[in-house]
Amino acid sequence: MYQDDYKRWLAADLVDFDLEKELRDIAGDDEAIKDRFAVALQFGTAGLRGTLGAGTNRMNIWVVRQATQGVADWVKTQGGSQTVAISYDSRLKGWNFARDAAGVLAANGIKVRIYDELMPVPALSFATRYYKCNAGIMVTASHNPAKYNGYKAYGPDGCQMTDDAAAVVYDSIQKTDILTGAKYMSFAAGVEKGLIQFVGDDCKDAFYQAIEAKQVRPGLCKTAGLKLVYSPLNGTGLIPVTRVLKDIGITDITIVPEQEYPNGYFTTCSYPNPEIYAALEMGLALAKETQADLMLATDPDADRVGIAMKCPDGSYELVSGNEMGVLLLDYICQGRKEKGTMPKDPIAVMSLVSTPLADKVAEHYGVELRHVLTGFKWIGDQILHLEEKGEEDRFIFGFEESYGYLAGSYVRDKDAVVASMLICEMAAYYRSIGSSIKQRLEEIYQQYGRYLNKVDSFEFPGLSGMDKMAGIMEKLRQTPPTEFAGKKVTKAVDFNKPEETGLPKSNVLIYTLDDGSTVVVRPSGTEPKIKTYFTTLGKNLAEAQAAKDKLAEAVKPLLA
Repeated sequence: MYQDDYKRWLAADLVDFDLEKELRDIAGDDEAIKDRFAVALQFGTAGLRGTLGAGTNRMNIWVVRQATQGVADWVKTQGGSQTVAISYDSRLKGWNFARDAAGVLAANGIKVRIYDELMPVPALSFATRYYKCNAGIMVTASHNPAKYNGYKAYGPDGCQMTDDAAAVVYDSIQKTDILTGAKYMSFAAGVEKGLIQFVGDDCKDAFYQAIEAKQVRPGLCKTAGLKLVYSPLNGTGLIPVTRVLKDIGITDITIVPEQEYPNGYFTTCSYPNPEIYAALEMGLALAKETQADLMLATDPDADRVGIAMKCPDGSYELVSGNEMGVLLLDYICQGRKEKGTMPKDPIAVMSLVSTPLADKVAEHYGVELRHVLTGFKWIGDQILHLEEKGEEDRFIFGFEESYGYLAGSYVRDKDAVVASMLICEMAAYYRSIGSSIKQRLEEIYQQYGRYLNKVDSFEFPGLSGMDKMAGIMEKLRQTPPTEFAGKKVTKAVDFNKPEETGLPKSNVLIYTLDDGSTVVVRPSGTEPKIKTYFTTLGKNLAEAQAAKDKLAEAVKPLLA
């Protein structure tokens, strides 16, 4: 079967020299052919993501056209504006995929608003809402290595597509022949017919205004003298992040030169992920050299941001996603109370694998903190429910431990642009009162206890990886652990049982132990890995770390 598909692709005009060369190069190599054609990339609620290359199990223009035909078929049932917004980041082939998606939509009689330059996820979410689109498409593989690209689909609210909509799209994709099934017209023809238009400056300016309206202490940064090192990690963050920071008065910005401009090969870090140290290394070296107060890095599609803060002894310390989530929640609550801008009955939202320290902070300020499934669309979903009641202003902040933050309801996905602005404003504020982010974090730990949150990942590569992961999760459900490292499991919650959790079904297991620690086991939705999240509490960091290490050792054999 896969050999037949291979021959059919080999005989077709693929319009892409790279694909044709790759198919010729693997002639006679059964394993290589099987790897590319035995399965197809699955379109789910996170869209598509895969290695670039030829075949149904790779990211290429034919897979993109087929997926876009599925989106077009869904849009045509929706009424409304019959418009789709498109953006793309610095990934290899990103512009080709965005352009081909526009061509498929136009051939289906659907209007397109596409950015004329690479722009981040939040800008796509914003344009989808601004133009009252039926859907949005973002060509990105987020923080994956350079050999990947991907395709995220958004609904009319600017949030990632719902499960129901994604199921309809997937169903349509299944009926669309990958090489001949998608309608298509050239980008130029779509422009000529008036079906494809670029996103206007009015939309771009409105995006920046919406972000800048989320300042907690407007005007503060102009006089704080904050010194910043910033890296867009060769992605989309450069223009939006520096524009907003300069608008609010932060002008002393040193950009990491090797990571300044878009480069889909990500030659300076194999994994352009601000969660990991290697991606921040060049920025840290530059921060030490320039004695910056703060070092920031955004991922290629600029929906996540990582930072290093300067410590009193002049060294730099990375701040985890959980710590930054807590710091921003604390800063926004304290600042908005002080300024009298806190809404009545304020609401914050976080993913259920994020730190319980945030619950303590929210309680202190009288803010309702809601817990949702992992994936920022569930935070967006909470904003949608508020919006339906005309109460979206009650939403003050949302975050997840994987470095995603949002303040305000102008977009419905995580936004590293607003997060970068607020982090810098927070740093400027603490600097102006003779304190620092580091000092404030220590004060928070003193007040509420020394929480430690750590994530470990176990990879399962290859075609059988997903089956192995499913088997491990099944075994944990069939024979549930009763203890970890001598700590009794006092409560186990299986999020595959919505009748028990009151939340949509999700492949997540959470164990609460008799000392208050938690262990969470969750397969990634986009990569072949199982993630384990540990929360421990100690009198100090060493005690909390020792407790985490024991738990991690106890979990290892269960995931072998």
